[in-house]
Amino acid sequence: MCGRYTLTDPGDLLQELQVQDDGGGELPARYNIAPTQSVPAIRQGVDGARRLGFLHWGLIPFWAKDRSIGNRMINARSETAAEKPSFRSAFKSRRCLIPADGFYEWKKVSGGKQPFHIHRPGRRPFVFAGLWERWDKGEAPIESCTVLTTAPNDRVAEVHDRMPVILRDGARDLWLDPDVRDRDLLESVLKSVPEEYLELTPVSRLVNNPRNDVVGCLDPVEL
Repeated sequence: MCGRYTLTDPGDLLQELQVQDDGGGELPARYNIAPTQSVPAIRQGVDGARRLGFLHWGLIPFWAKDRSIGNRMINARSETAAEKPSFRSAFKSRRCLIPADGFYEWKKVSGGKQPFHIHRPGRRPFVFAGLWERWDKGEAPIESCTVLTTAPNDRVAEVHDRMPVILRDGARDLWLDPDVRDRDLLESVLKSVPEEYLELTPVSRLVNNPRNDVVGCLDPVEL
């Protein structure tokens, strides 16, 4: 599962991905992004340009009668997303990249649960594989997203039995390309990254409260 993540400095990543600037300005640093919030996502238009926009985190299927179903759709299992009614349409043609530079997981320890910030060495940014949908049965249309998950590598397995799909290099281009419809090809990039790609840092329990979106959430602690 991926239920919280960080995005503290996406500038270099957006430049690397050649994301078009629509005048939205710089993204603010985020230290505790939580479900149901508006999150930045990258989509590719019919003109081939990549654009940064904001989506509601918690995918609302286009056929849903009630938007509250999105509260249970913050993640989609990569192994079954192509066939599940809630995700299969988006899997075919509405894929996105969700920029991040770390995510949180909790491990049971004596005295409660200890949060860990899982990140690349140097906290370099990366992207999650995401799906998005447009729901128009309310007063105003809502565009929403979900983060795909996969089996963890051995390092992440120390704290959780799932991890978000992190896309690298050519896999990003493939995932965004709306002309790619081959399920086997798409699923081939939805794998866990190698152990050496990520580090685990125990951090402050300040992150336990999603209202705490402050740099202190990343303060390392001794176990």
